[in-house]
Amino acid sequence: METKQVLEALSNIRKDSKKRKFTQTVDLILNLKQIDIKKPEEKVDLFLQLPNPRLKKLKICALVDEELAIEAKKHCEYVILKEEFKIMTKNKPKLRKITNECGFFITQPHLMPEVATAFGKILGPKGKMPNPKAGCIIPPKADLKIIVNKLKNTVKIATKNDTIIKCAIGDEGMTDEQLSQNIQQVFNSVLAKLPQHENNIKSVLVKLTMGSPVVIGGAK
Repeated sequence: METKQVLEALSNIRKDSKKRKFTQTVDLILNLKQIDIKKPEEKVDLFLQLPNPRLKKLKICALVDEELAIEAKKHCEYVILKEEFKIMTKNKPKLRKITNECGFFITQPHLMPEVATAFGKILGPKGKMPNPKAGCIIPPKADLKIIVNKLKNTVKIATKNDTIIKCAIGDEGMTDEQLSQNIQQVFNSVLAKLPQHENNIKSVLVKLTMGSPVVIGGAK
């Protein structure tokens, strides 16, 4: 995928988009082919740090005990303490709000069973259970500021029940060059995971939240 093609597609989505009252997200869509997502070795499931940070940062929710309460409140948008788990499960509107707003949930290793019991039914289907592959399970004496800052610039890239990958790679406030670098980072990382590499890519598209998708490099 050539940089020129990516920049041209980004220019087109901006040109065709109406001005909105909010900052739109830029999404990358990869349509795959000739893969069987029922086979674990052909599924894509990875977490990736983007080279250029998004202007609109992801929100992080900490599910922790008193040991990390003070630090978590310094660096995370939401903090639910261990003793509040049961209370929060009964406040479904607030829990849904937090789940929708937060990109990642972090916790301590010894709390995982309780987190699974209290929040598994709502976080699990959305793929937001604390994941060690993303760095969401906090090791003892870890620097929470570093962990949270890293997560705010991390994207999850995965095939779920079909052969489409969609992920947010930035927002319209970023430059086309920054967005292009993020797009190519995601594209190359996915490519490395596919069994037949470029032969498994049907098409690559980019779009704004409220805009129409544009194929990078023209239709295949």
